[in-house]
Amino acid sequence: MGPVDNQRRRDDQAPTVHLSRLGMAPHLRVIALSGAGFGLLVWPMGVWLAGCQPTSARQPSLATIAKPVAAPPGMVLIKGGEFVLGNNNGFPDERPERRVKMSPFWMDDSEVTNAEFEKFVEATGYVTTAEKPLDSKDFPGVDPQDLQPGAAVFTEGKGWAYVPGANWKHPEGPTSSIKGRENHPVVQVSWDDAVAYAKWAGKRLPTEAEWEYAAKGGMPQPKFVWGDQPSSEAKPQANIWQGEFPKKNLGSDKFRRTAPVRSFAPNRFGLYDMAGNVWEWCSDFYRPDAYKSASQVNPQGPKDSLDPDEPGSVKRVTRGGSFLCAENYCRGYRPTARMKTTPDTGLCHTGFRCVKDLP
Repeated sequence: MGPVDNQRRRDDQAPTVHLSRLGMAPHLRVIALSGAGFGLLVWPMGVWLAGCQPTSARQPSLATIAKPVAAPPGMVLIKGGEFVLGNNNGFPDERPERRVKMSPFWMDDSEVTNAEFEKFVEATGYVTTAEKPLDSKDFPGVDPQDLQPGAAVFTEGKGWAYVPGANWKHPEGPTSSIKGRENHPVVQVSWDDAVAYAKWAGKRLPTEAEWEYAAKGGMPQPKFVWGDQPSSEAKPQANIWQGEFPKKNLGSDKFRRTAPVRSFAPNRFGLYDMAGNVWEWCSDFYRPDAYKSASQVNPQGPKDSLDPDEPGSVKRVTRGGSFLCAENYCRGYRPTARMKTTPDTGLCHTGFRCVKDLP
């Protein structure tokens, strides 16, 4: 793949949802739209792992032991090793390439589903960002009609709009439902929501380096998570947009929005939907220059955020692309493609999966 144009088309990625157009501080609750977009081996009974005593509370060692450890339900062991982070032929924020070493970790084999998130909510009484009421005292001069809880929704042929009442239980707005979509990835969850779920589950969000290492599946520099073959409309490898974005989705993959998890073949590490379906939150702050100073062992991401497009807004990284990613736009389903979103933003094409450190 040759170098990609410096100007990234972002129509598949939702514009940041915040109050900047209303003159509000960027860290406050989000309600208004801005931006250009309208857009290893695992055995059934256990595994033999690499690792010994952890070098820190967060990361296990790269040394080896010989001890069988049962696989946590729904998770895949990603063995430690080296890989090339980034892509010199990608967008500017994917550069420079950097060879790094990774410790082993467990990763969910699919995105967290509506059913799984519902269990968390029922057990804890958790209220997501998109469901929380807005205090008019925090938004002087703003019409109360604009302060209703909600989230951003994309409509084919029309683009993005802030929809009051949209949340994880009602992904497209108050008249929609997740009934019959229990096995679809949960969406309309903010970074804060994803972190809360992960803590409850005894897990955490993946670092950006862990996510990319797992997505590449041991291949040196694949164009896509399935290899170098182009995406196929005749035999789709992932739930992405077929046709001309944003006008018409042909639906060749049989899905116009989210698909049930594990609907497409896994990558070489046994992970499903590492391309398409929904963007996935990572733990890292976003900076376009993050790789220039990334650690060469288990990179944890930069210490702060910088988005030149919106310097006043803190952003977190999302990875993997979604059902809105198209060949004629961002191609966010590439394993090295990066996106960024404010951590208090819910979107109809963004969810997450978790990882877990080895014992």
